[in-house]
Amino acid sequence: MSEPITLNVGGKIYTTSLSTLTSFPDSMLGAMFSGKIPTKKDSQGNCFIDRDGKIFRYILNFLRTSHLDLPEDFQEMGLLRREVDFYQIQPLIEALQEKEVELSKAEKNAMLNITLDQKTQTVHFTVREAPQIYSLSSSNMEVFSAHIFSTSCLFLKLLGSKLYYCFNGNLSSISSYLQDPNHLTLDWVASVEGLPEEEYTRQNLKRLWVVPDNKQINSFQVFVEEVLKIAMSDGFCIDSAHPHTSDFMNNKIIRLIRYK
Repeated sequence: MSEPITLNVGGKIYTTSLSTLTSFPDSMLGAMFSGKIPTKKDSQGNCFIDRDGKIFRYILNFLRTSHLDLPEDFQEMGLLRREVDFYQIQPLIEALQEKEVELSKAEKNAMLNITLDQKTQTVHFTVREAPQIYSLSSSNMEVFSAHIFSTSCLFLKLLGSKLYYCFNGNLSSISSYLQDPNHLTLDWVASVEGLPEEEYTRQNLKRLWVVPDNKQINSFQVFVEEVLKIAMSDGFCIDSAHPHTSDFMNNKIIRLIRYK
């Protein structure tokens, strides 16, 4: 084996050999450590690569074994895909594609459960009627909650790419609120006529939008219709046992299923 080389990848330290790093000469690492691309050093003299250090362990293990080994609960496929694309190790790119197909097949049997809740809340706000004249006003506002559980992590990511919160004048994907890969909780409000835009921000009130249709969700009926469209496009169908299809839109608990 060649002499060991110490790498600093995004702040994480790894030790390996030159033969391992150059085992795929046409890759980015092969070019870096064969002298085709200059390498940088950190303050300790380690070769420095400004990429994700945690994910690099899977890259390095593939160089050592030619196998892509991921933990069963691995949840960073998107990040791994970007890192694999950077290092341009062709057999690893192919192994990752095979892994993604395998995971997709495993997720085809899936269940989707949605619990809905709605309440009316009185909101108080000030209205500027003239440069120095303000009046206090109040109005009733519909407040919605949806607790979503799916055995398919990929479906919740798909949902996150379609639904967006509107807050502080900006749209942000609900995927950023997906802390658990199988659970998602949404809380939003309907628009209130006469409520100034800045009051939504001041009172921490988020509204919900469907993108790219650019449609605001102001009722549970619209929410259920939009989620159904997304779910059915992904292969889900209504569970005939719960609720009954004739009363589907009036239920607070909705269940959909997907079979291979």
